[in-house]
Amino acid sequence: MRILIVGATSGIAKECSRIWAKQNEVDFVLVGRNQKALDDVAADLRVRSKRASTHVFAFDLASADEVAAHEPEIASIGEYNIVLIAQGELTDQSAAQESVRVIAKSLQLNVTSVAMFLELGARLLEPTGRGNLAVFGSVAGDRGRRSNYTYGAAKAFIASYVQGMQHRFAGTEIKVTTVKPGPTATAMTTAMAGRKLAPADAVAAEIVSGIKKGKPVIYAPGLWRAIMLVIRFIPTRIFNKLNF
Repeated sequence: MRILIVGATSGIAKECSRIWAKQNEVDFVLVGRNQKALDDVAADLRVRSKRASTHVFAFDLASADEVAAHEPEIASIGEYNIVLIAQGELTDQSAAQESVRVIAKSLQLNVTSVAMFLELGARLLEPTGRGNLAVFGSVAGDRGRRSNYTYGAAKAFIASYVQGMQHRFAGTEIKVTTVKPGPTATAMTTAMAGRKLAPADAVAAEIVSGIKKGKPVIYAPGLWRAIMLVIRFIPTRIFNKLNF
């Protein structure tokens, strides 16, 4: 089995890779922005499983030129079974409201970059006509809220983009999945101290299971499906009075 993980140093992605390493003989292709952090992930996987092999690519994930330049080498490694796109950055909403540069950086990494890798993933899977393509969205994309609407809007874009790809591959053995984690205990959520955060390993277990089943949408933990259903249907006049 060969798995490409983009944003391989993210907390949840690392836990997913550890689960896959225990379950299968896996050739991991790890992509990210930080060479040292990627090397650490690769070493961790090889220690955890003698059946794990690794390839590492470090470059600017938000650069179309860099993505295009590395695609041939990534594709040349061989056939892929799973592509997981996990890169992203939690946007400081207050900073975004004060700076066009913050907005531009956020959307470049959370929207444009993710869309580029979704299409790259599709191109990697199309030759065999099968496989799983999964991307991290967020429950934040289910309804815009004052506290994080720049980030939430980016994740809403990804959810819609994936719906289009699901339509494109309907009737094939290529399954495209949006993963919607709730608040999870990772480095990205350190500013959420005091809030109840789901353990990253438990969230990852639900994600790996859902990808294997080819689910179109995975809420992790699953309780967030019901929570967000309620939030989406709160009438606007009431919703606008809430402070969250």
